[in-house]
Amino acid sequence: MKRLWIILAALIMVLPASALAEYEEMPAEQPKEFSVYTDKNARDNHFIVSGWMGDYGDVKLNDQATINPHSGTACLEFDYTAKKTQGQGWAGVYWQNPANNWGNKNGGFNLTGMNKLTFWARGAKGGEVIQKFIVGGIKGTYPDSTSVEMGPVELTDVWKQYTINLAGKDLSYINGGFGWTTTADLNPEGCAFYVDDIKYESDATMQPAAKKVEDVPFYVYADRTSAKNHFVSSGWMGDYGDIKYDGASKEDAYLGDSCIKIVYSGKASQGARWAGILWQNPANNWGNVDGGYDLSKATKLTFWARGAKGGERIEEFKAGGIMGEFSDSDSAVIGPVILNKDWTQYTIDLKGKDMSYIIGGFCWAANIDNNPEGATFYLDEIKFE
Repeated sequence: MKRLWIILAALIMVLPASALAEYEEMPAEQPKEFSVYTDKNARDNHFIVSGWMGDYGDVKLNDQATINPHSGTACLEFDYTAKKTQGQGWAGVYWQNPANNWGNKNGGFNLTGMNKLTFWARGAKGGEVIQKFIVGGIKGTYPDSTSVEMGPVELTDVWKQYTINLAGKDLSYINGGFGWTTTADLNPEGCAFYVDDIKYESDATMQPAAKKVEDVPFYVYADRTSAKNHFVSSGWMGDYGDIKYDGASKEDAYLGDSCIKIVYSGKASQGARWAGILWQNPANNWGNVDGGYDLSKATKLTFWARGAKGGERIEEFKAGGIMGEFSDSDSAVIGPVILNKDWTQYTIDLKGKDMSYIIGGFCWAANIDNNPEGATFYLDEIKFE
């Protein structure tokens, strides 16, 4: 043994210093891909479909769907019923590491070096609308180091590859490897869709996405299943138990095949004596999530409204105004408004307003004092122009 150590020492002494230095500094080769999901029980699946959100009872997963996978022997099939089982009006799923990690466990991966996520998806029929696909965004004691969203996306009935640009993003800690959300407004009859071959990639040609100023018209609500709908009617306020909401009413829509019907009972279920709804991006964003849109090109918000009887009084219609860590950049209000029985267009003037960051796309509020018997009214074609 002593002789072996002498030989090793002699070899080290005769090796050139440059060779030693080169060996010590040689970096480990960076992988070009890092899989979220490739196939059922694949060894390189690094995240688990475990983070059920919103109306989780409305979502069923078949993790070994064998009918026409994009590749391999199986793909993931999601069936969303839109029945609002938990009363949220939306649902979604996160792929997490470890399973059910909502930021309370130190898990995840350092994906530095990757700059995009690609995946394949298709609808069962075509026309299914996914509100957004997500990378990161989980908060908690161990939060994801970034949050990136893409959507809305209207699926076709054939496989199509989608890309989420991650260039310039901090991927040093990713627990929420992938996710999706959709809403009952976008899919009032539910939807079924498929996902396959989800992976992070390193692409030398990928450049950071420039901050996008949205073109107008930019819709809050166009029609019940429209991919143009960019905000979610998730911010229920005041006596929220007094509100019934139907985002797919076919009772004399102003345009298209559907409109929004709102029934306000005025029963003061929560004791507030008023109620309202905010359309938010993403859903349930009270300024705690970096979402929203740059609507700097908009100079007005227009919408059509009518009362079931006429004479219903809405105290205010509003754009913006949400406060929090990620506050709306401005707000604008009209009201009170006495509704007509016939469809009437209303305008919120945005001239001179800072619309560069808007998460609260639209809002209404009414109270008992001016609607002692409640109120039923309709909305349609809500858009920034």
